[in-house]
Amino acid sequence: MKQDSTRNTSYTVDCEDYVHVVKFNPFDSGDACSLIAYGGNNYVVVGTCRFQEEDAEVECMQYKTLRTFHHGVRVDAIAWSPETRLDALPPQIRFCTAASDRKLRLFTSDLQDKNEFKTFDGHSDYINDLVFAPKEGQEVASVSDDHTCRVWDLEGNEKAHFVLRSPGMSVCWHPEEAFKLMVAEKNGTIRFYDLITQQAILSLECEQTPLMSADWCLKNTLKIGAVAGSDWLIWDIARSSYPQDKRPVHVDRARLFRWSRVNENLFATTGYPGKTTTQLLVHHLGHPQPILTGTAAVGSGLTWHRTLPLCAVGGDHKIFFWVTEM
Repeated sequence: MKQDSTRNTSYTVDCEDYVHVVKFNPFDSGDACSLIAYGGNNYVVVGTCRFQEEDAEVECMQYKTLRTFHHGVRVDAIAWSPETRLDALPPQIRFCTAASDRKLRLFTSDLQDKNEFKTFDGHSDYINDLVFAPKEGQEVASVSDDHTCRVWDLEGNEKAHFVLRSPGMSVCWHPEEAFKLMVAEKNGTIRFYDLITQQAILSLECEQTPLMSADWCLKNTLKIGAVAGSDWLIWDIARSSYPQDKRPVHVDRARLFRWSRVNENLFATTGYPGKTTTQLLVHHLGHPQPILTGTAAVGSGLTWHRTLPLCAVGGDHKIFFWVTEM
């Protein structure tokens, strides 16, 4: 767990394989450490992190692997369940993955003898994103290149099915808006669906394509962010269905957008993996220029810590961590 100045990362963790996706647990698991999961070519690793920014007794960063889950196929997306608890007896780890074989897999483990997984079948093309219901964790929503958003129960039964006009790229479920689902499509449209009536209730327009990623701000439910083409875009949905703010950021096209979980003006974007490096940019809405620029060798995935202004990106046999200012 060394501080790494060569690529201006704050910390790195070495991994056994290429890291396709990395995800901090966004929910409180009842433990002082943060849970993190990362996916490789055929496994998912769950570990804990503790940073000197939150505990003065930690030198730099402590990382510990809790368990490696055999997956058998490349992991493309990971979602944590709010039912994950490290302070329960026995502890419970629960997460869901999307894989290159177009299936979802729900993993439940007590980190000892109980290790179960269920497979959810139904999507007919690549699954781009998935998310758990944030309150009870009894449902999972997923979006796919097959032009659908589907909501599943934990047995893998389809509870809702929304037909999209283009590939679904991102799906978000906000803890303060538990009956609404946000779905972002590659054609530049972001729609909100009412899960009770199963109808679309609001839509936003990028007016540019391809929209690759969108996120719903945890700290302000009126704020939506996305990347489309080489720009980031921000909406205030109380004001307009068109972006209030947008800026070109990544020369070759932007790939991912994620809001910080601790500050409604802080967000990160990544570019497409280039020949050598991927660019990570951290932006603050009060600043005209990015406040942090990082690079990772062929990076993938982007995730923010639950309580710190710290984000992580996966890469070749490594996870890279950047700490920024609030």
